[in-house]
Amino acid sequence: MALGGGAARGLAHIGVLKVLEENAITVDFIAGTSVGSLVGGAYASGISIKELIELAHQIRWRDIGSLTLSRMGLSSNARLEEFIRARFPVTSFEQMRIPLAVVATDLATGRMVVFNEGDAALAIRASCAIPGIYTPVVDDKKRMLADGALVNNLPASIVRAMGADRVIAVDVNAHLQLFSPPSNVFQVLMQSISLMTRASERYLREDADLVVQPKIIDIKWDELERVDELIAAGEEAMKGALEQARQLLEKPRRGLLQRLRSAFAPGRAEKKEASLRMR
Repeated sequence: MALGGGAARGLAHIGVLKVLEENAITVDFIAGTSVGSLVGGAYASGISIKELIELAHQIRWRDIGSLTLSRMGLSSNARLEEFIRARFPVTSFEQMRIPLAVVATDLATGRMVVFNEGDAALAIRASCAIPGIYTPVVDDKKRMLADGALVNNLPASIVRAMGADRVIAVDVNAHLQLFSPPSNVFQVLMQSISLMTRASERYLREDADLVVQPKIIDIKWDELERVDELIAAGEEAMKGALEQARQLLEKPRRGLLQRLRSAFAPGRAEKKEASLRMR
């Protein structure tokens, strides 16, 4: 599973995972960007779908960030890290029940950073650090990190690099209505990031065998209170794609030679190299 970013809209990921679980389709690897890393990380850590839905109803923006005096952002999302440590059964990549990768952006170099070992709570916090809203997160290598959506908002290539033979990506921004005009600074920044990543997302979908696109046209990035609608949209989208998912599972697993040829086909070698550049 490759779970993309989209702030509150990413709660639709829960509905997708719920339908997969109900239909006995097992998730073997998860890569997540921004809110996709939060939902995916919660599921990978062992939180059940029922508990995920309960958490989605409880979480508020005050659980994620708090105002701070800084030249680097309006607030700090340190509270998100605290929330994860308090609610997740485990908070290290090595203890996850499902292998997890989290995408962030190195602001100094502009490069993608993929976390797959060590402290998952800090990695998810970094992946969710929306620039301008939240101050950058500094990791143990002194890298200044921000939202992974800046470099890879739909991490299908990452989950394939982890070893997945079949990849389902969830794009919560596919059916997107631009809000004109945005009504607050959060919406201004999220709309700007969305516009910036639109073209690259078409390219990023190439590494997915199936792209699920919940229809959440009129839900804004900051409307956490519309959790039931978001989860329902995720369920509806995945139900509509179930037959395609089953057909993927019925296909014979590709041999090593085929996978190597696919990975290093013209135009994909550079992308594969970037995907494998782990922490």
